[in-house]
Parts: sequence; C-alpha cells; structure tokens
Amino acid sequence: MDASLQLRSPAPFPARSPAPTHPQFPCHPSSHRLSFLFHRSHFSSVTVSTSSRFPSSPVLSASSENQLSVEVSTETSEWAMTDFYALRKDVEGTMKRVEEIRLSSGMRQLEDDLAALESKAADTALWDDRAKAQETLQALTDIKDKIKTLEEFQAQIEEAETIVKITEEMDSIDTGLLTEASGIIKELNIALDRFELTQLLSGQYDKEGAIINITAGAGGTDAQDWADMLLRMYIRWGEKQKYKTRVVDRSPGEEAGIKSATVELEGRYGYGYISGEKGTHRVVRQSPFNSKGLRQTSFAGVEIMPLLPEESLNVEIPDEDLEITFTRAGGKGGQNVNKVETAVRITHIPTGIAVRCSEERSQAANKVRAMIRLKAKLLIVAEEQRASEIKQIRGDAVKAEWGQQIRNYVFHPYKLVKDLRTGHETSDITAVMDGDLDPFIRSYLRYKFTQMASSK
Repeated sequence: MDASLQLRSPAPFPARSPAPTHPQFPCHPSSHRLSFLFHRSHFSSVTVSTSSRFPSSPVLSASSENQLSVEVSTETSEWAMTDFYALRKDVEGTMKRVEEIRLSSGMRQLEDDLAALESKAADTALWDDRAKAQETLQALTDIKDKIKTLEEFQAQIEEAETIVKITEEMDSIDTGLLTEASGIIKELNIALDRFELTQLLSGQYDKEGAIINITAGAGGTDAQDWADMLLRMYIRWGEKQKYKTRVVDRSPGEEAGIKSATVELEGRYGYGYISGEKGTHRVVRQSPFNSKGLRQTSFAGVEIMPLLPEESLNVEIPDEDLEITFTRAGGKGGQNVNKVETAVRITHIPTGIAVRCSEERSQAANKVRAMIRLKAKLLIVAEEQRASEIKQIRGDAVKAEWGQQIRNYVFHPYKLVKDLRTGHETSDITAVMDGDLDPFIRSYLRYKFTQMASSK
C-alpha cells in the first residue's frame, strides 16, 4: 500500500488500492527526462516508492531514495559520457586511417586493372598457355580480394560513424550501441594492421601457406620440452589467424617433449607472415627436469618453407641426387602404423637437406608429399642464396646452439621476450607462448622492409 494513501485516508482500515497509476500520483517531469537519457542500461527514475505496510517515516524515506537515485544516475551518466567521447575520438582517428589506406592503395587504378584483367580472362585464347592463364586468374583474384577488403573497411567505419551520429542527435547514451561501435572499431583496426602488413609482403611465395619445422637443439631433455612449447605456440598463432593447422610429423622425445615436428599452415600470406621466425630460439628458465631447480638454457631451431601446390614446383631433381629411406611411422597404432615401413625420409645429397613424411597411410603417398616439401625447400634455399645451381648451396640447416639465436625467452629470474634483430621486446611472456606473435611479426616485417630499402 502506498505511503501517500496512508497519509490522506482517515479510515483506520483503508481498502486495498490498485497499482499506482491514479492521477493522484503524479510523476515529476524530470523523472521522464532522466529515464529517457538512461533508458537502457541505467536505472535513474526519480520515483517515490515507499510501499511499506508500517512505514515509520514515509516522507523521509521517499526523500532519501530520491536523493540516492539522483546521485547514482549522475555518476553513471558521467561514466557513459566519458566512454562516448573516447569512442567518438577513436572513430575519427580510424576514419582518417581508412581514408589514407584507400588513397595509398589507389582504388581507381585497382578498378582499371580489374577491368583489364577481366577482359583478358574472357579471351578464349588465354588457355593456349596454361601457365600464363593461371597467372592471370591469380592476379584477377588478388585484385578482387583487395578491392573487396577496402570496400569493407569503408562500410565498417561508416557503420560506427552512424552510431555516433545517432547518439548525438537523440541525446541518449545507449551502452549497447556504444559497445557495438567499440567492437567494430577494435576489429577494424586489427584488420587495418593486417592489411598494412600485407603491403610489406612482396616475396614470390609470401602469399602461400607455410610449413614450420621445429627441431630440438642443445640442452637435452629441456631442449626437447622447449621444442614442444614452440610447437604449441605456433599452432595457437595459426588458429588465431584462422589458418588450417595440421601437425604432419612428430618425433617424441625420450623423456619429454619432442625431438622434431612439422606443422602445415594453410592460409593466405601464411609464409609471408611467419617466415621471419626462421632461426634459433633460446630459452632461459628453471629446469623442471632438474631436482635442484637450477636455471637452464636450451635451444630449438625453426625452419620455415612455403606450402606450395605441386603444379607450381618446377624443379627437376635427378634421381642420383636423392637418398630415400623408409622407416616405420610412430604413433598410437593402427592397421599400418608401427607395422609397415610407410614413413619416408628423402635426403638431397648435394645440399644435405632432408625431409621426412609419415602422416599418410601408404608409402607412395608419403613419398609424394616428401618430394613436394623437398622441392619447396630447395626453391627457398636457391632464392635466398641467389645461386645459379642448387648443388652449390650448403649449410642451410639452422644451428640450434649458443650465438645463433634470433630471439630470447627468459622465464627466470625475470620475464622477457626479446627479438635480437629488431629489438622488440615484451615482459608478457605468457601471451607470447599462447600465440600472440603479431607484434614481433610486424616489427620484423618493417625491419626487413627497411633493410631491403637501404640496400637498394
């Protein structure tokens, strides 16, 4: 029963009254205005609610609740307005960034190139040269993807800008809309960072997927455990990039970890992004395999190759340059595993480069896959060394030992991950081991671009 009814009624036992919608319970105009301003997420109505059967002081109680409600609403309003102003500033900054990227990408030139390639692709004589036709279609696909990406950037920033304008015009603070716009800006900035990185990738195989080979180096069991940690790190990174990740070969360690492993990443620009991880990775930590908990330094080597389709591997390797051996594949068992020699290891004798494949169920299929990986590796070695003959290339294998590292991972006595080439570092070693490699990849690509520019 409402307090105001109790005060007005002289009867000792007043009848039950209906819900407070009667004209004798007016709502203050300011209550409508405040409720409108914070209608969705902030409870700010200044209403008198003192429905107690035996109120000790109904007037004082209503006044106290009104004052408390106004104070909470004012404080919440200030927080919401601060978030809105910050969001508006982020939208303006991101909009400027989108305009600069679209301008530097040359949208008009891209559209002209698209029209020219579509005309060429429609020519029936295009397929007279199969290799040329595939090159043309790939270029056409690349331009279409780039134009689509730039148009999506514009659409997303316009959507966020619309939310800001609606909020200003309606004079309302809707935290649901603010959260939506904030999410759009966050994802858009991540996409813009990724797009800017792709502009630094100009290598012949940068657009392909990647093959990551990890090998334990100096450090015994600790090194094998460290190699296993790196395997998990790269798998997590690939999953965050929406790549299809697959461990195609894994050789377990004697006590813990792995001796070696091979991971395939299928996705656009996989090789271009991850190629900078090639080298020796050094870890300093308290050894979990030492009873005294002493500090241990271990090493693991990482090699990166492009994941190329078989038809693009125009490499002829004489049979006399190959040494092929067959072994039993390791694993949890099965019809052929550990029973038949299905695993294949191929060594290129002139260079000493070796690859192993064991994921397929037949020896023939493993041999085909192993040859593909060997050819891809020989192509990269030839490109890096700029040699006229592959036989002249020696010592490409990464030496996983002291003095060869590209990056240090320190777990003890402090926490630090530092790239020795670029100088980029972070103390958040947990995030790095969980696949947060993008800051290191960005810094390396910029470093590589600067080195190439200065050498010209």
